[in-house]
Amino acid sequence: MPKITYIEHNGKTHIQEVPNGLSVMEGAVQNNIPGIDADCGGSCACATCHVYVDEKWFSKLPKKENAEEDMLDMAFEANKFSRLGCQITITENLDGLVVKMPSKQA
Repeated sequence: MPKITYIEHNGKTHIQEVPNGLSVMEGAVQNNIPGIDADCGGSCACATCHVYVDEKWFSKLPKKENAEEDMLDMAFEANKFSRLGCQITITENLDGLVVKMPSKQA
C-alpha cells in the first residue's frame, strides 16, 4: 500500500498507508489527520481539502481539471503547488507522496 506523508501547518508529520483508489483527502479523513476538513465529502465543491504538493511530486500528478482550478481560486493562500486532496487518486506510483496543509481551509 502506498505511504503518503501528510504535514500539518505546524510541521507535525503523519505517514499513512492509503489504499490504491482512495484520494489524498479520504486517506486523511479516514485516519483522523487534522488540517483537511473535506466539507463537501470529495465532490470538488468546497476547497476544504486544499494541500500543497511537494515540488518533486507535483509534475507526477495528473493535470488539474477546470472544476478543480475554479475551486482553488477560493482556497486559502493557494500557490502553484496547490491541489485539492479529493482530486488526487492514490496509485502505486504515488508511494512516498508528500503533501502539506495550509494554516486554514477555505
